[in-house]
Amino acid sequence: MRPRHLAGDDDELADRVADVLVEAGWSTWTTARSTLLHLSPRGLAGAEWVRGSHGFLLGDLQVAWHVSARLHPARAAMEWTACFTTGTPPEAIADFLLASAARTDPAVNYDEYSRVLDALCAHGWARDIDTPDTRAWDPGMSAGFAWAELPEMVRDGDPRPGFGWQAWAEPVIGDPYQWTAVFSASVPHDLVAAFAASLASPTPVLRRNPPENAAGRLFVTPAP
Repeated sequence: MRPRHLAGDDDELADRVADVLVEAGWSTWTTARSTLLHLSPRGLAGAEWVRGSHGFLLGDLQVAWHVSARLHPARAAMEWTACFTTGTPPEAIADFLLASAARTDPAVNYDEYSRVLDALCAHGWARDIDTPDTRAWDPGMSAGFAWAELPEMVRDGDPRPGFGWQAWAEPVIGDPYQWTAVFSASVPHDLVAAFAASLASPTPVLRRNPPENAAGRLFVTPAP
């Protein structure tokens, strides 16, 4: 099924992402809040399945995965956070997490934010006519990616109010979002670009239950 960014999560977002992390050597345990926490092999990146544990909403959708990174395994303070709601394609979340784990310093930013839009445009997305340096749209104008002001609940190591990356899918304008994702200001742009490139990838994904609100926008190829 394609495009990936409208294919949904088959209501298996927890299992599909967790399976990738376990295979990549991440450790897993249940927290005191009864959430499931995955820690990268170097202990610098964490991904927590938080659906149902709190009322944090993005675009009226419940946050399902909460991701963070720190400078040192012994350091409690997190340098940045990223949040993904239900409906987000699990392949894109997994690729973001694997890119974070591959970094020896996932809390340090080396790139300009143009890298994110370049990753999208390489797969057919287009820069916004009015704000070409900070926003891009998919070919059908059903999903967007933007550098914009973040909700207050998205916390970052930099205490100053700031901007960050936001992504969303809205197959029908005016209807509820299919999914949303946010990255706090300090998330390295190359890691966000890994999410963006995976999101925009033309490679089909396997789905059994395509989202109803994307009917007419999805191309289905029978699985072998």
